[in-house]
Amino acid sequence: MDNRRYDLVLRGGRVICPASGIDGIRDVAVKDGRIAAVEEAILPSAAAEVVDVSGKLVLPGMIDTHAHVYQYVTGRFGLNPDMVGVRSGVTTVVDQGGPSCMTLPGFRHFIAERSQTRVLAFLSAYLVGGLEGHFYPNLYSPDGVDIDATVKSAVENRDLVRGIKGHAEIGGFARWGIKVMEMAAEISRRADLPLYVHFGQLWGLPESGANGEDADTIMERVIPLLRPGDVLAHPFTRHPGGFINEEGEVHHIIRAAMDAGLKVDVGHGSHFSYRVARASLPAGVIPYTLGADMHGYNTEVPEAPQPAGTPDEHHDDENHPFLGQARFSLTQAMSSMMALGIPLEQVVPMVTSHPAAMLRMSDQLGALTVGFAADVSVLHDDRGRFLLRDNEDTKVVAERLLRPAFCLRAGKRFEADSPILPQAIAA
Repeated sequence: MDNRRYDLVLRGGRVICPASGIDGIRDVAVKDGRIAAVEEAILPSAAAEVVDVSGKLVLPGMIDTHAHVYQYVTGRFGLNPDMVGVRSGVTTVVDQGGPSCMTLPGFRHFIAERSQTRVLAFLSAYLVGGLEGHFYPNLYSPDGVDIDATVKSAVENRDLVRGIKGHAEIGGFARWGIKVMEMAAEISRRADLPLYVHFGQLWGLPESGANGEDADTIMERVIPLLRPGDVLAHPFTRHPGGFINEEGEVHHIIRAAMDAGLKVDVGHGSHFSYRVARASLPAGVIPYTLGADMHGYNTEVPEAPQPAGTPDEHHDDENHPFLGQARFSLTQAMSSMMALGIPLEQVVPMVTSHPAAMLRMSDQLGALTVGFAADVSVLHDDRGRFLLRDNEDTKVVAERLLRPAFCLRAGKRFEADSPILPQAIAA
C-alpha cells in the first residue's frame, strides 16, 4: 500500500503568490490535480515524484488576458491554444473577441473543450466575431451588432464567457461614429460583464479619410461609457487613437479613469512601443494585467499543413497593421515590463491574481491556494544582458529575462516546447 501523501512536490523554488502574500523559497505539493500544500519544506518521501526547481520561479498558473486562439475560424489571427497556452508555460488563455454569439458553440466544442489549456473568452460585440477585420471593416458596422442575441449568448454561457470585447479605433469612428461602442457598452451592462476596449488604429481609414473624426478625442468620448472593472487595452500602442495624443502626452482623462476603477491591460503584441511606454509610465499608467496579444500576423508561426479550402490570398498582404513583430510570449512581455523598470514583484500579479480578479474567478484561479486546481507556472529567471525589441524595432537591453520551463495544468505537466517561443538574444 502506498502511503505517500502527495503525487508531486515542486521543491526549492522561489514561490511568488501575490494572492497569498508568499514570496520565498517554498515547496509546493500536488495531490489529485489540486494544490495540496505550500510549505517551507516537505519531506521528499511524502511524494511519489519530486521535481527540483531550485533557482526557478514558481508562480500560480499564468493567465494570458489577451489571446487569439479561435484557430481557422478567425483566419490567420487564430493560433493553436496550447501553443499559446500550456506549451508556453501559460495555464489559462482568454480569447479576446474571437467568438461571437453566432460562433460561440463552435468555439466551445472545438477550442475550449479540446484544449489542454484552460480557455475562456471575451465575447465579440459583433456578429462576425474576430474575423480578419482589417480586410472587411464593413462587417463591424452597427448593422453587424445584435445586442439582444449577444447578451443572451453571454448570460447563457457564463462558464466560458467572462467579458465583452469592443473596439474604439479611428477607422471605425470615421465610418460610423461612436454608435458601435455605445452598443458594446450596453451589451456589457445588460450581461453584467466587463467590457474590454481596444484603442489604437486597427482597420484603417475609409477612402474618404477620417470623415472629420479626430483620433485624439476618441478616448474622452469612450471613457464616460465605461464602468469600474472595464478594461482599457493597448496603453503603449504607437497607433493613433491610443493613450498618447499627437503631442506625445498621456491623455488627461486616463489617470482619472484609472482612479475611478477602470483597468489597463497591456495587450502587448503589435501594439507595444517602448517609446510610448516610457512616456506613459511616469504619468502613472501602470498596467493592471499583461495580455500577450499573440496572433498569426505578429508571431512567427512554423509552417503547418492547412486544411483543404483554407483561403490564403491575404497571407502575403503587406498592408495590414501588424507587421514588424518577431516571436514573443507572455514571459517575454513580462521581461519587457521589467526592462522598463517595473519590479518582478509588481509584474507577477499582472499575470496571476489581477487577471483572476478581472475574470471574477479569484475563488478558482490566480493563486497557489490549497484546494485550487494545480495550475502552476515554473519559469527560468536568467541574468545577464539580453536584447529585446518592439514592433517599431526599438531595442532595449534587459538584465533579466524570464523564460518558461514547464507548467502544471490541473497537476499534469507540460514542457515549454512551443515553437513560437522566442530565443534569448545576448546583448
